Amino acid sequence: MPTAMEDDAKDSLFREPAEAHKTRQPLAERMRPCTIMEVLGQQHVLGSDSLLPNLIKENRVGNLILAGPPGSGKTTLATVIAAESGCKLLRVNAVTSNVAELRETLKLSRYHGSANCLLFVDEIHRFNKAQQDLLLPDVESGDA
Repeated sequence: MPTAMEDDAKDSLFREPAEAHKTRQPLAERMRPCTIMEVLGQQHVLGSDSLLPNLIKENRVGNLILAGPPGSGKTTLATVIAAESGCKLLRVNAVTSNVAELRETLKLSRYHGSANCLLFVDEIHRFNKAQQDLLLPDVESGDA
């Protein structure tokens, strides 16, 4: 029979590492916006009465191209859009991915359906011709 001390250790075994991990994250990661209203700037696009928040609420975002310098919030915005629209976020980094990984990600995207899944391709301009050709039919059909 476990002692009270063992019970306490067991209860805190899984709770403390998650909390400790969160406090070890960089400040920028801990302060990252979690909702569309926490994203600052571009009020004509992000304001509560503007188009994007309404599309997110209705889960009708569609394809977006987010452009900007590093650190401007492109990945954060994609993460927030997925979270607020209740979609699964599938991330692909064009620098490190290959055709097999992209093919598997597109397969997952089709499985979940475009209404339940958001495909985020970071550094998309780095895709080679084979990757671009593989991505095109799913983007055109709305499956990705």
